Order: sequence, then C-alpha cells, then structure tokens
Amino acid sequence: MLEGVGKCARHLVVSEKSSFRHSKSKHRKHVESHHFNYQVSILIPECGVMPPGVTAACRTLGDYCLVKQLPLHEMLEPEFINKFVRKGFLYALSYNTRIDQDNCIALLPTGKLILSVDKDTYEELGLEGQPSMYSHKTTVRYNVTVHLRDATFVPGQKRYNRVMWALKEKKPLTFDFLMTWHHSGGEKATLASYFMEYQCKVYQPTVSTRILNDIDCPVLLSKELKGKHNESCSSQEFLDWLGAVFNNIDCNNQADSFLSTYCSPWPSTVLDKACLCTISGFIIPEGINLLLDQLRLYFQEPKLAQWISVTVHGFADSPVSWGESEHGYHKGGENLYNFVLFGNQDYWLHMAVGTHSGCPP
Repeated sequence: MLEGVGKCARHLVVSEKSSFRHSKSKHRKHVESHHFNYQVSILIPECGVMPPGVTAACRTLGDYCLVKQLPLHEMLEPEFINKFVRKGFLYALSYNTRIDQDNCIALLPTGKLILSVDKDTYEELGLEGQPSMYSHKTTVRYNVTVHLRDATFVPGQKRYNRVMWALKEKKPLTFDFLMTWHHSGGEKATLASYFMEYQCKVYQPTVSTRILNDIDCPVLLSKELKGKHNESCSSQEFLDWLGAVFNNIDCNNQADSFLSTYCSPWPSTVLDKACLCTISGFIIPEGINLLLDQLRLYFQEPKLAQWISVTVHGFADSPVSWGESEHGYHKGGENLYNFVLFGNQDYWLHMAVGTHSGCPP
C-alpha cells in the first residue's frame, strides 16, 4: 500500500423511491428535517435555459444575515425569543466553526438551541448535556440542548436563570452567526434591525448557470432504483457520476497512462446539452420545497428530458444533519441529499452522510 494511503472512510447512503402523487409521500418531511443547507445544484438534461418558474423561485428564496461577534446569551433574551423564536421559523448556525475542533451552535426552527462543545467548555458551563456519540475512548465533546420555546423557559424560572447565568457570566461564548427567519407575514421586525448594535450584513443566495455540452450520461429508469436488471445505473453509481459532473470531470476517459480513470456508468447515452444551475447561500427547507414544486411543473409539457436532478448540500460543520440527529466531521463531513424527479412524477431520494453521523430517516 502506498504510504499515507489508508482505507476510505465509511459513508452511508439511504435510498428510497416513491411518487409525488402518493398520499403518504415523505418528500416534504425529509426536506423540512434537513435544516441547514449551503448549496442546491439543479441538473436538467437536454435543456439550454433554466425554466422561468425555477428562475423566479430562486429570486424568492429569501435573505439571510451574517451577524458578527454575537454573544450567545443574546439569543436567550425574552425579547428575541418572543419576536423571532416563538413566531415563524428561525434558523441560526455558527459560522466558520469546525465541528471536530471548535464549539459549534445551531438553533433549529423548532426552537431548540444545540451547543456542541469541547470538554473544557462543557465543564466550565456546568449545564446538563450528553456525551457526543462520536467521541473516542475518552469523551472529548458534549451536546447541550436548550428548549427556547418551552413555556417554562422564562426569566425567574430555575432552568432559564441557570442557562442565562452560565452563558452570560460564567462562560460567555461569542460567535459569528448565519441567520434567517421564515414567517407567514405581517411581522415588521427584522433580524437586521434587531441586531443593529452588532455588525450585521444582509445577503441573498447567489445563482449561477452553466450549459454542459456533449456529456456522457447514465440511463435512469424510475423503476430501477438499484439498477438490478442492467437497464439503469444504481443510485450509488448515479451519485458518483453527479459528483464528477459538478466538478467538471471528464466522464469519457480511457485507461491509457493515467493512474486512475472515471467513466460514466453503463448503460449510458450522450446528452447534446444540459443545464446546471447552482444556488449558494444559507438556504432553508421552505425554499427548497418551492424549487421542487416548480421543477415538477417542468414535465407538464412533453420534454426531451426524462428526469431532473436536485442535489442539496448541508453544512459539513453543522452540529446536526437530519432533525436533531448528531453530525460529526471525521474525514469528509458528508451531509447531503439528492432528488431525481421523473416525468411520470415518480422520484428517487438519496440521503448521504459520513462516518460520524446518525443514520438518515
């Protein structure tokens, strides 16, 4: 074995197929439970321009804020909880923190504040928590969960007073935060106006489009999720191919003098063109469901494309992956899912995580 080359890190891919028309389809539930996303990649075969409805949906994904050097206890203040946490859905994630080395924070839209902290910080805080599932022989990280929406989490109550004292006086913690607030309307408050005392900048997701020409593409059939009958590639082969496309890797290599090569899975065909749209930012599930709805409309009229791919990348250093399931980095930090939408309204869903993550739902 070559020096420095070890075994590949374990990763886990959970796949399922269903129909958007099925009354028990869980596609919305899966999207909504994957809270923190930084990129969405849409690939439409045999298409030279992004559909207008999808382009319009990209413009309505919503603003997000980057708040610099925000003391964590500010998110426990009654005014903040009443204005934002208890109304609508607030998403917040510590920015430029590494889940394998730093303290990391996530505020879920359910109102649960999750602190993933190192052993020293945990002992200094003195708050009740649980050892990380992914510690080694000796526990080096802990997770603390605070229920901000709990009716008893108010000033004067023992739990509130204890947490506020720990974060404000005993062990003050300060982070840069990505934040966005999704609500039904009628509210005049904004995160930018609330955090005027801090350096707070508002951003919008960026959208870029690239046209791919003459690319080798695997054949997909909605009934062949596993690719058992050699009429369609398997889900794992398709994800590998997508990764090559996203990274502009030639999928028509020959085994000449290269150390390694990659070829498109068999059976395959050649696409004259394909449209690849990449959306980057702090993207919440509500916006992703809107994009899926628009892409489903694409097949209302006959198209050369038989399918569309939508890949959603979660933050590698998020304390959670799906729901409240703990996410760890290890080697790759994988944390993503992919929809393949078919013209008959069937879909494939692939959910992938790395070594130190709980199994996707």
